[in-house]
Amino acid sequence: MQHEAHTAHLHHHEGHETHGHGPASWSMAAQATLHCLTGCAIGEVLGMVIGTALGWGNLPTMILAIALAFFFGYSLTLRGVLKAGVGFRAAFRVALAADTLSIAVMELIDNGVIVLWPDAMDAGLADALFWISLTISLAIAFMVTTPVNKWMIGRGKGHAVVHGHH
Repeated sequence: MQHEAHTAHLHHHEGHETHGHGPASWSMAAQATLHCLTGCAIGEVLGMVIGTALGWGNLPTMILAIALAFFFGYSLTLRGVLKAGVGFRAAFRVALAADTLSIAVMELIDNGVIVLWPDAMDAGLADALFWISLTISLAIAFMVTTPVNKWMIGRGKGHAVVHGHH
């Protein structure tokens, strides 16, 4: 089974540039980071909504938001790899390999900006400060994470692993 998947992978890349060995383009890195940003943003907002609705404090709400960011980031990748016909266990491993560092960097930067931004941790969902600080923190996280993804893709890691399954 693994041999068949590898043969299919090699066949898929006939006539294409090789993803992940040699210089990666900024466009490819930005696309990978945008994918990561989508999952992170969904998780962040949902975590804040749930935490706020349940009356939780900042720390448990932030932990939930980070956990959901990882969940949705992995889920988006998993969905695409499963659609390519890869089995669940292999697809799950691909998602972990592709997204873990990217999501971790994005969450570290995003949440770090929010923690350091005066009053952002206490802003509610109805406050402009919540949405402004979240938008700016995610934009900063995108700018920091894109070079990380470019470096990883250039070494055959991160989203380079996913490209073999599309």
